[in-house]
Amino acid sequence: MESAAPARRAALVTATLAGFLTPFMDSATTVALPAISQEFGMNAIQLSWIRMAYLLAAAALLVPFGKLADIWGRKRIFRIGISIFSAAALLSGLSLSGPMLIASRVLLGAGNAMVFGTGVAILTSVYPPAERGRVIGINVASVYLGLSLGPTIGGFLTGTLGWRSLYFFSVPLGLVALAYVLFRLEGEWAEARGERLDVPGSLLYGLALTGVLFGFSRLPRAQGAVLIAAGLVGLAVFGAWELRARYPVLNVRLLAGNRTFAFSNLAALIHYSATSGIAFLLSLYLQYIHGLKPDRAGLVLIAQPIVMAVLSPAAGRMSDRIDARVLASAGMACTSAGLIALCFLSEATPVWMLIVQLAFIGFGFALFSSPNTSAVMGSVEKQHYAVAYSTLSTMRLVGQALSMGIATLLFALVIGGLAITPAVYPAFLVSTKAAFAIFAVLCVGGVFASLARGKSGEPGRSTAGPGLWLRKREAQRALGETGEDENAERELTQGAPASDR
Repeated sequence: MESAAPARRAALVTATLAGFLTPFMDSATTVALPAISQEFGMNAIQLSWIRMAYLLAAAALLVPFGKLADIWGRKRIFRIGISIFSAAALLSGLSLSGPMLIASRVLLGAGNAMVFGTGVAILTSVYPPAERGRVIGINVASVYLGLSLGPTIGGFLTGTLGWRSLYFFSVPLGLVALAYVLFRLEGEWAEARGERLDVPGSLLYGLALTGVLFGFSRLPRAQGAVLIAAGLVGLAVFGAWELRARYPVLNVRLLAGNRTFAFSNLAALIHYSATSGIAFLLSLYLQYIHGLKPDRAGLVLIAQPIVMAVLSPAAGRMSDRIDARVLASAGMACTSAGLIALCFLSEATPVWMLIVQLAFIGFGFALFSSPNTSAVMGSVEKQHYAVAYSTLSTMRLVGQALSMGIATLLFALVIGGLAITPAVYPAFLVSTKAAFAIFAVLCVGGVFASLARGKSGEPGRSTAGPGLWLRKREAQRALGETGEDENAERELTQGAPASDR
């Protein structure tokens, strides 16, 4: 136990550093959007693409990189990812135009996919189940700390040194994380070593998901509907392909035969779809409607993530003793109440009331996130840790992209291609309140998805683990897949619980 302690501490520090850096960069950029708009002459829809490009790249690449980490080694992929992230931050700060910044953000999203898809998987690899909720809670707290300090530091840097300084500030942080993983983090974790990456499946998955998310942002034009339809067809083809692939990039049977895994991911998708646009909309609201400077707006926006950062470790510890279904569902209910309150936003809404509402949403978010993550990671076998967390992270990023897509769609319908000026403030408020109403309805529905996951259990059971299919896969590998698959399946079926047959 003592010999394992240094490795565990190193894994926790490394994952925590990365967990802080990636959300810090994103939340700091949100506060800087009006300054970026002024320099590059970008309208509201174009501004939304600064975030959307990042989210699209990260969402499309998370699952393939997660699988690659299980095969090649989680530390190796983490190391490459943090290097790409640091280089992309430098390029973003040197951008000469809006399109160049958006392109740099795509590269930033790719680096984030490699980092976020492996950090928690490394933690889960080195910590026993009894401590998993606690360390995941610490990691989630670092994420929320990044979200908390992003608006504050980002607003200060934007107001004093300009928005480019945000990206230059992130480069040394990335280099520190890289140095730590190179010189302090020992060992490697690759439980799926020997498998091959499903390249056709990875390409199909990335293109299909991009089609859906990009198409959603192009609504209400016909082009958007066509892209969404094509993307959905592509996802269906991807599912069929993965069912037949020898080494699938995503075990879709985990979603079909693992109730805890499936509904925990669905709850995450809905929760992030309902909450991720809050900071974007309120950052614009505070700076345009209330006339706050970026640093003051950032101080208001930290109310939500600071509560999340403070309470997430406690929520993680609670998830080691209390069923995640109860904690996560209660958290979503609190978030729903906060979103309903934001539906009544107006020009006269006092800033202190916004702070209270954001803090309450942060409380709900903390109560949801750590237990939900712990439930996902505890529902799969060790060789699927990186893919499992990559799948959960994909739900988060897809939810963020859908949340931004809803905001972008409403801007397109209500404001059009106009810049946000005093003349369009009333239209901006209408679109903002409509977005919060949609978010509230989504979150209420998410409470029921969270409750539907059932009680948490151990991997391998029909309600909380991969079940019969994964046991069959292991038996096939043990037999060398020499044509004895039918015998392996027969033996496993005879010894499996009735619920798995």
